[in-house]
Amino acid sequence: MLKRRIKIILFLLVLLFISTLAFADYHITRGPEIGEIYFIGPTATGEGIYHSTDFGETAACMDSISAVESICADKTPGILYYDYYDNLFISYNCGQYGSWIFRDTGSIYINSGVTEGFIYCDISKHSENYGLNFISHNCTGFVGNGTTTEIDNQNRVGYVTVHITGINDSLYLFITHDNYDSLEVQHVFNFDAATTMLSRGFNSGELFFLINYSSNNMGQQLFYSDDYGNTWEQKNTFNCPNLPIRSIVGGRQPGELYMIVEYTQLMYEIAHIYIYHSLDYGETFTVYHPFSHGPEPYVANFEASPINGTAPLTVQFTDLSTGENIYYWEWDFDNDGEIDSYEQNPEYTYQDTGYYSVELSLTPDQLYTATRYNYIRVNDPNAIDEEGEKDKLLLHNSPNPFCSSTTISYSLQSNIREATIEIYNIKGQLIDKLSVDKNQPSVEWNAVGLSSGIYFCKFTYGKTDTIKKLVLIK
Repeated sequence: MLKRRIKIILFLLVLLFISTLAFADYHITRGPEIGEIYFIGPTATGEGIYHSTDFGETAACMDSISAVESICADKTPGILYYDYYDNLFISYNCGQYGSWIFRDTGSIYINSGVTEGFIYCDISKHSENYGLNFISHNCTGFVGNGTTTEIDNQNRVGYVTVHITGINDSLYLFITHDNYDSLEVQHVFNFDAATTMLSRGFNSGELFFLINYSSNNMGQQLFYSDDYGNTWEQKNTFNCPNLPIRSIVGGRQPGELYMIVEYTQLMYEIAHIYIYHSLDYGETFTVYHPFSHGPEPYVANFEASPINGTAPLTVQFTDLSTGENIYYWEWDFDNDGEIDSYEQNPEYTYQDTGYYSVELSLTPDQLYTATRYNYIRVNDPNAIDEEGEKDKLLLHNSPNPFCSSTTISYSLQSNIREATIEIYNIKGQLIDKLSVDKNQPSVEWNAVGLSSGIYFCKFTYGKTDTIKKLVLIK
């Protein structure tokens, strides 16, 4: 078993691999006792439910099972739920094979609360008696498509992250204070995310949030909030391409967080589970290796230096891949589908300006591939570096909340060429567009004729934007 104390930094992540299993939202869940967790992971032939009582250092496979949408443990010792094709099952024996009892149909993406017997099915309904009966939620104020949910029912607080149609570069965090009968926007994340993972921490109001960025080279970032998701602090960054962090969950101690990394290769000839355990809010981790089958995996990974500069730009690429007997490297330095080099550590010169995505494959069929999107930036030596010169966008409005009009203030460099201010309602619909005068530090927005509620001001300059929440009260 692998047990070592490490600081999570960029080069550590060469140990990780993309799983061939389908990603589910809840592959790991906290048990009722300190150090107790359940998780879904690969076996030598398929997939199973595991139980650990020592923080993931060792784990017992309780049941071989497939097509599980999500699992969660109850505050009651020994009780575990799982969702199988939208059907809810309960076990009173830690998920042991043969102990499952059918409870309900139409249940998906289940969460357990901090009170014994409370089980939540997405934001639609919850049970207070171990899934025997369910109470439907009104979900007033909810719009868009929910992605992840979490519940702290001790204070009737719940959360859901939401994509709103028409706003592709933002993710909304909704909060409820009445068991999802009504919801409101708590925070807006300004990014394009492929997947997100949300979990409550030890104390009420604590949240962990892992973001997997979809279209750039920012990797995955871990954030923490101690004020119910109103403000966030970045705790860690994981930059290995396509890092397969499958799930996260807060623990039963202050600052405790678990992450699970799983992968399979070669028709389950290679299968591994790693449990990452932190007691300092995700800044450092102890790594456990409770299940290992076969040799170490094939993991494509690389780095380059420099990653930005003026044309012509010569870049040295370094292979960081792992696995037994790697003899093949296939590089595409400009994401055009053409192979540019078969060397292990090649050098390449970029002649033209622009952003370049780089891909490394360890096999001709691209089975083991790492891609860093917009990784290399090549500038025109005669052009002004707009990204480097522009000041950080500052945006605020006063008063807020307001009753009829509010003044939106911003800070920009003097040579601004184009900027826009757009106002959206809670449904993501564009309702107003304001002109920006580079010689004026602010603009007034008149909300006459609009109803009370939450609106969003989106300020865009070039490729950069920021969003401010506006609260209209009449």
